Amino acid sequence: MNSTNSTIKVIKVKDKNEGGKKAYELIKEAVQSGAEVFGLATGSTPETLYKELRSSELDFSDKTAINLDEYIGLSEDHPQSYHTFMKEHLFDSKPFKQTFMPDGLGDEHTEPENYDKIIAEHPIDVQILGIGTNAHIGFNEPGTSFDSKTHKVSLTQETIDANKRYFDSEEDVPRHAFSMGIKSIMSAKKIILMAYGENKAEAIERTVHGPVTEEVPSSILQTHPDVVIIVDEEAASQL
Repeated sequence: MNSTNSTIKVIKVKDKNEGGKKAYELIKEAVQSGAEVFGLATGSTPETLYKELRSSELDFSDKTAINLDEYIGLSEDHPQSYHTFMKEHLFDSKPFKQTFMPDGLGDEHTEPENYDKIIAEHPIDVQILGIGTNAHIGFNEPGTSFDSKTHKVSLTQETIDANKRYFDSEEDVPRHAFSMGIKSIMSAKKIILMAYGENKAEAIERTVHGPVTEEVPSSILQTHPDVVIIVDEEAASQL
């Protein structure tokens, strides 16, 4: 069922619904162990986890949430902003004491610095991650420095293609985002990465078994002391 490489624990599940339940169990354990700050992700991958959280008895009213990223150029109330996504999928049902997300309309020079201060003041206990087909984590595309902190990123065509289903047309997809850097992500005490579908299989194989290289951003997770990767059978097919 589970295999271990370096410090990565891999949990194989039947599908994304079972994956959401498994991730929920890990979050529940963390809450019971006193976790205060949760790093959260957007996109389709964590949706089943957020569904489990919404219908659970867990109370986050004294907890803090810090999100990975936000599109540059979208206001908080834009239907495709990650602010809107998080409200609809989690925060409206499960209020946190405080929630932080990069300001998509913020100054591109000062916003990353301000966000790094927030992360420094609220060390992340558990970080939720998805993964791109090119092994990006957050919006940290291949070639991003492992020492990166919050920064402005240019989205690759691959990422734009993956996100255009959420917009009226490809032209509407933002070309830049603010993202936590890889160093910011790695500062979390525990990391839970979820991946579903055959198109994630190569990225997962390279994450777990490949060389640690900036060309495969997620490979840095091999050096973290507490990483759990939850994968369905398709995403695990190359392990």
